[in-house]
Amino acid sequence: MRDIDKIILHCSATPEGRDVSVKTIREWHKQRGWSDIGYHYVVMLDGTIEEGRPLERQGAHVRGHNKGSIGICYVGGLDSDMKAKDTRTDAQRASLSAFLEFLMVEYPKATLHGHNEFAAKDCPSFIVKNEYKYIIDCYER
Repeated sequence: MRDIDKIILHCSATPEGRDVSVKTIREWHKQRGWSDIGYHYVVMLDGTIEEGRPLERQGAHVRGHNKGSIGICYVGGLDSDMKAKDTRTDAQRASLSAFLEFLMVEYPKATLHGHNEFAAKDCPSFIVKNEYKYIIDCYER
């Protein structure tokens, strides 16, 4: 198993309410020349968490930070004008919070981040350190 030191959140950069499957995201990433979907998990609009790239394999979601990280993407992240917006549904918020707490327990050396902390991007369209301060304060050592 890989040594995990970061959990990094992303959005699919799709308009609010548009349902996008793991299969579709995988196709987008393969069209870019990647071997598979870059994320390990995808949080669907209904809050279901689906597996993407196997956790045993290094992701392809943040240049320079893939080796020891887990990439999690929620479906959404843009408004109807294709501008950054936190579009998480209530179901996505609830399941993502619970899943992040679970992962922080499973990987006690891990720290929690947004993609925007490592690249000049809006992704995941909110500030992870603010949104999940209670998780960070509780679980990061």
